[in-house]
Amino acid sequence: MITSEPQQRDTRQGLWAVPEVSLALFSFAFHFIWEFLQIPTFEGMADLRHWEGVKICTYATIGDVGIALAAFWITSLAARTRHWIIDKKAWQFLVFLAVGLAITVGLEFYYVEISNRWSYSELMPLVPPFGTGLSPLLQWIVVPLLVVELTRRNLLGTSRIATRR
Repeated sequence: MITSEPQQRDTRQGLWAVPEVSLALFSFAFHFIWEFLQIPTFEGMADLRHWEGVKICTYATIGDVGIALAAFWITSLAARTRHWIIDKKAWQFLVFLAVGLAITVGLEFYYVEISNRWSYSELMPLVPPFGTGLSPLLQWIVVPLLVVELTRRNLLGTSRIATRR
């Protein structure tokens, strides 16, 4: 059972104090930047009209936020609290990271190898055994480090504000 601790949240804190909201917003910001940085490693992306590239990167970022939320909720189930991120343990972060990486590997394999929705350019190093691109794998290591830490700091800051009121 997932607890709703800390109890008695001050409603004046707003949505920023909801772990999923903070995580999703930080996740969107950093994944969006990463999507643009990795454009050269995907076949044909650099040749698209600007607005088409922006739309594709935005859709990919929305998918990344979905992965982050799925990883967060699975970790919350394992930790038995949605607020695990405030005082995270190493195993909790590793669960979060592993879920994100597993989903990423599965989706990259499906979209590159099965549906041919996208392909990697010659600039993308491939990682065995599934031939997943290095950039998407690094994305699901680097970005979660930033997102989890910023989310933790934000949640700690909103709880301090609530106790001062």
